[in-house]
Amino acid sequence: MSAAPYRFGFIGAGKLAASVIRGLLLKNFCAPDAILASEPNVETRARLQNEIGISLTTENSEIAAKADIVFVGVKPPMVLPVLRELGDTIARKLIVSFAAGIRITQMEEVTPARIMRVLTNTPSAIGRAASAFASGPRVTEQDREKIRAMFRAIGLVVEVDDEQIDAVTALAGSGPAFVYAMIEALARGGEKMGLNKQAALQLAAQTALGAAEMMITSGKSPDELINMVVTPGGTTAAGLRVMEDRSVADALADAVEAATKRGQEMAQENL
Repeated sequence: MSAAPYRFGFIGAGKLAASVIRGLLLKNFCAPDAILASEPNVETRARLQNEIGISLTTENSEIAAKADIVFVGVKPPMVLPVLRELGDTIARKLIVSFAAGIRITQMEEVTPARIMRVLTNTPSAIGRAASAFASGPRVTEQDREKIRAMFRAIGLVVEVDDEQIDAVTALAGSGPAFVYAMIEALARGGEKMGLNKQAALQLAAQTALGAAEMMITSGKSPDELINMVVTPGGTTAAGLRVMEDRSVADALADAVEAATKRGQEMAQENL
């Protein structure tokens, strides 16, 4: 049997899959000619072709036949039908699902393929992804290492159990939206105090970026880093008191909980 012409195949090239593809190319993990993606939307196909030069098709069966590793990036209700449709073509392949709410056991019931799940997020496009993967019992250590290396190239990656993916979906997948909301709120406070909108947004976004990088590189806990900023009776202490009074920390934790529960509900809906 001849070698497959494409290392990676993506069924569905929407926002998340396209972010992963962009990150892989940005980080030179592979060349554009190593990627084949199927996408029904003509505008999405044209944009990806023009911007990053990968090969595109409208046929999922072409992905199944030609790619070494097949990533499934369709909406959750479509995952099982797509796997059924591909049939024996994917029987000996590694299939990696990006979908929330569809368990590995559900996928293994409709295909003999080796199944993994990856939850990642849109910052993968700039090599700053937060990703987690879970493996089914058919998956080999070589499979795991391939996926670990791939997602390590575009950010941070951890291994979790399948039942933990819902929490990862909420924290890392939905998390960027929560962070964007916080940045917008901080900028709105700056505007209220006299800054123009663009300056406030730039300062808020850079502050969030710098704080996150400092936490990652320093190895210090959030409490330790907070204490480095706070002066008793100073400006930061005054702001933190308002956040505590308004239960901002509880609201963020509750947001992750709500998103996790929704992922669990989706899993039940797709049984």
